[in-house]
Amino acid sequence: MSAAARSMFVFGLYLLVFGALLLVVPNVVLGVFGLHRTHEPWIRILGTVTGYLGIYYLVAARHETTALFRASIGVRLSLIVVLLALVVFANARPIVLVFGAVEALGALWTRAALGRRGSRLRIHA
Repeated sequence: MSAAARSMFVFGLYLLVFGALLLVVPNVVLGVFGLHRTHEPWIRILGTVTGYLGIYYLVAARHETTALFRASIGVRLSLIVVLLALVVFANARPIVLVFGAVEALGALWTRAALGRRGSRLRIHA
């Protein structure tokens, strides 16, 4: 497994575990981040989608799908910008920036790993 695939695999595991926690014990996760408890289904839906995304990352890593690795970098880096805008303009709690930071670190790890392979960062549509 290449370094880039390893970065995606680790991030896929993170998403799978985080998604499962949101699905099974959402209020524990919310409590850890000082967020309000909820009994609405949206948090479990988010957990399910997050877990599914993690599965896609695991499959992409296993099959060395470098086009997806490259495409994920900009998308993953954009999350910190979106979350910062939500904190500034929509009164979101600053703790949500932790998710953006984790995502950004993962994206930078993938980018660095692709660079070590001699790959150029190109996003193809």
